[in-house]
Amino acid sequence: MIDRVDVRFLKKPEEVGLKDPVMIEGLPGIGHVGKLVADHLVKVLEVEKVVEIYSHHFPPQVMVDEKGVIKIPNNEVYAYKGDGNTPDLLILVGDYQSISNEGHFELANAYLRIAKEFGVSRIYTLGGYGVGRLIDEPYVIGAVNSETLIGDLSNAGVKFENGEPAGGIIGAAGLIIGLAMLEDIPAACLMGTTSGYMVDPKSAKVVLETLMKLLNLSVSVEDLEERAKEMEKLIAQIKEMQEAQTVQFKSDEDLRYFR
Repeated sequence: MIDRVDVRFLKKPEEVGLKDPVMIEGLPGIGHVGKLVADHLVKVLEVEKVVEIYSHHFPPQVMVDEKGVIKIPNNEVYAYKGDGNTPDLLILVGDYQSISNEGHFELANAYLRIAKEFGVSRIYTLGGYGVGRLIDEPYVIGAVNSETLIGDLSNAGVKFENGEPAGGIIGAAGLIIGLAMLEDIPAACLMGTTSGYMVDPKSAKVVLETLMKLLNLSVSVEDLEERAKEMEKLIAQIKEMQEAQTVQFKSDEDLRYFR
């Protein structure tokens, strides 16, 4: 049975033994930018799964793998112990965000409770900022719950643009840093600019590189680079099709002139 928000600790925080960890949130969202980064960290770092989160606020379905075995959608938290030069991490990844407004609040409250249980010292939420057009050089814009964080983020290359994002930050990435403010936990949201039309590993790579600077962390970005190259090929094909359609349209207009 599953409660509305069902948090299951696989290990008690004192058993994991993290010291002042930094929480990283990367759940599905615009361009899957945050999810790509967080999933990548779980893949390349030596992490341990410590929490599973199930909820009535996720879609009412199970997922089926290639062998026909089902999985109940959930979100998960992984622990990583730093080497002394890099901080300990708690990495929140998962299958879904809430499908309801009420659920977003209940789940964000649960994420904050987990953060407090582990003694989190700072939170970075990750996401994409859709600009509605294809972009060649994505960059990272930021939002913070305390002005004291702006210097660190600016030094890492994060841009703070006047009034952006104009529509606010919707979902876990926004609510977590908002609720963290009420708990006096410094938190920031890193948003990679993206078209918003497709999964965007190129934007995710830029966010990951920024996050590595902030955490003094070094990990391979090879997987994201390969996926970014595949995406650029796809975009090039789309542009060729658009240009061909434009030429065809102009030709049709010219012929119409002589009728």
